[in-house]
Amino acid sequence: MAASSSFLCFSLCLLVLCHGVFAQVGFGGQSAWQSPRSFAGPRGCRFDRLDALNPTQRLRFEAGTIEYYDESNEVLQCAGVSARRTIIEPRGLFLPQFNNAPSLVYITQGRGFKGITFPGCPETFQSFQQEAEPFIAGTESQQEAEPFMAGTEGQFQSQQRLRDEHQKVHRFRQGDIIALPAGVSYWCYNDGDIPVVAVQVFDISNTANQLEPRRRNFFLAGRHQSGQWTTHEAGQQTSFTGQESFEMGQLRDNNILSGFDTRMLAEAFGVNIELARRLQSQNDQRGEIVFVPQGLRMLRPLRSQEVQQQEFEESMQGQEQYRERMQGQEQYNGESMEGQLNITTNGLDEAFCTMKITSNIDKPSRADYFNKRVGRVARVDSQKLPILNLVQMSATRVVLQRNAMITPYWSMNCHCGMYVTGGQGRVQVVNHQGRTVFDGLVRQGQFLLIPQNFAVLKRAESEGFHWVTFNTNQNAMINQIAGKFSTFRAMPLQVLMNSYRLSIEQARRLKFSRRDEFTLFRPTTARMIRDQ
Repeated sequence: MAASSSFLCFSLCLLVLCHGVFAQVGFGGQSAWQSPRSFAGPRGCRFDRLDALNPTQRLRFEAGTIEYYDESNEVLQCAGVSARRTIIEPRGLFLPQFNNAPSLVYITQGRGFKGITFPGCPETFQSFQQEAEPFIAGTESQQEAEPFMAGTEGQFQSQQRLRDEHQKVHRFRQGDIIALPAGVSYWCYNDGDIPVVAVQVFDISNTANQLEPRRRNFFLAGRHQSGQWTTHEAGQQTSFTGQESFEMGQLRDNNILSGFDTRMLAEAFGVNIELARRLQSQNDQRGEIVFVPQGLRMLRPLRSQEVQQQEFEESMQGQEQYRERMQGQEQYNGESMEGQLNITTNGLDEAFCTMKITSNIDKPSRADYFNKRVGRVARVDSQKLPILNLVQMSATRVVLQRNAMITPYWSMNCHCGMYVTGGQGRVQVVNHQGRTVFDGLVRQGQFLLIPQNFAVLKRAESEGFHWVTFNTNQNAMINQIAGKFSTFRAMPLQVLMNSYRLSIEQARRLKFSRRDEFTLFRPTTARMIRDQ
């Protein structure tokens, strides 16, 4: 009897442990109906008034600018969201840092390279040179060298010397969504001819953040004091130099190495005191984004190889989406789902270090919904980009043609941060009391937070309306109010008749007026409305 009790206790402990492991990595612990977040805002949050936000604070560095949306805004604090826009000039290097909260980055303009360091993963990019040949820095052949997997050149190391090795370098371009888990260091470099413009949204209420509910940047290099701090308030602009800002207590952040004892830091790295001081950036006044005069030289694939790899990944992604649809159909038909679970969990173990971190949602060919005369919608979630299971966020790209409309809807399981990338449109948001908490035009560069379950209606103006939405759930779900596949289409006619005191003809007109249209609605003239 005692042996049976001990075995039962051991089994229960093992079950709880396994459930916790799956919950941490995002598989099995959360369903699409659950939110992976904790409530961070004050209990008095009611979202009674929303505003389309412009950047209120601006930091100018040697080779770029960072603009912050008001982090003291009550709505952003209640939603547990922080947003910023980064501009990196050509040959600008965004210095390595990490954050306490996961985030998504959308590239609105430009191209470049990014590096994300995953702990414990090998340096699979390796560069060798013949010991008898002199090394000439920055030659085209070296810049375009092909990457080698670790260990493949072991038989030649007697004649060759290792020049550099590092984790994979990724190219990014306009329209890319980049996923950044909490606590993972990253950097990026602009190798193009125009500035890179990137919008980054942090989910500070995510369970991955166990610090206070606000964004924290941890710098591995650089310091804040060299930046120019600009505050926009009530139509006025106030600027401070880096030294003035530092003295006023607004800019105090140095890199994390500056807090260590210099001698201990030198001992840890096995370097001299002078080099340790350089790591602490004690005399570096360039800021977070620095200029690289000769351009950044690093080991990376040839451009033709990058294009081939990109086309291969897109092809594989399409095949994976097809397999997921087929697996979903098998589940619906009552067949076993054990195989799918094994594929998912094994994939995390086997491919964590090579996990894809980027997905482009700007190409019309990648759209989930497309109408040439109305617009398109593209979504990226954990089904398309599995790393979002760790980040626990997703994104949606919407492009509306002039006067077109997106179906009224509400988000079922997340807050939505809407950043306008082009044109302008009218947006209305309604709360649970039926009160309009926002009704106005939203323009390029503005950021609007739409709370969970609030009803939304959006219509483009004459120049069109383009935006990207950052969702605080890896599989954001919306409930459409009008059109095919909507709440009203799903209701019986008798329910609509008695709910709104309609005749049978009025109920039919309400239910079927949009016929086969869903998500995107074509413009409707006043005459068409009168004739219906």
